[in-house]
Amino acid sequence: MRKHAIKARVATLRYTSPSIQRFFGAIPNQQLDLELERPNQVWVGDITYLKVGAIYRFLAVVMDKYSRRVVGWSYGPSKDVKLTLEALNGAVRGRQPGRGLVFHTDRGTEYAAGAFKERLAELGFTQSMNRPGKVTDNAFIESFFHSMKAEVFHGYRFNEDQEICSVLKDYLPFYNQARLHSSLDYVSPATFKRQARRTGGQ
Repeated sequence: MRKHAIKARVATLRYTSPSIQRFFGAIPNQQLDLELERPNQVWVGDITYLKVGAIYRFLAVVMDKYSRRVVGWSYGPSKDVKLTLEALNGAVRGRQPGRGLVFHTDRGTEYAAGAFKERLAELGFTQSMNRPGKVTDNAFIESFFHSMKAEVFHGYRFNEDQEICSVLKDYLPFYNQARLHSSLDYVSPATFKRQARRTGGQ
């Protein structure tokens, strides 16, 4: 093409399925106008990838939006509803929240799957999802992934799943118990929660 002075023209094709738009539109962002007053009021969830050798693994995390505490996580080879359910169920076992909790995520199919929606309904949780095109609706957990990768993953090479799991088992308790957060007036999530209890929070 260069030899014959032929220039390519590229057409951008966009396909929008009305049924998909209606499906996700039925799950609004329920956390936007909520004033956070206590733990277990709003949880946020998301998935990120972690490289192991030449392949990718996936980490699903559940965070308490009030305290920024990681309350559940799951690591595995597939980005699917099994991964997100394991993270959710781990958080429920550890924190035992009451009914009425808002569970917020992006619009990933791993969170919109029937099995995940059924589990939320069984727990009495209200499902919430980002508005279309508003990735900042889930900014807290995106910030967590950025911090975690910058602090313990970038610049390191991992060849085995066990190496990744070992790092996660060390980092997540550190993140909850000791790492200072500017958004929490430079205390850790655990300290913030203790302070909230003394001032009337639960």
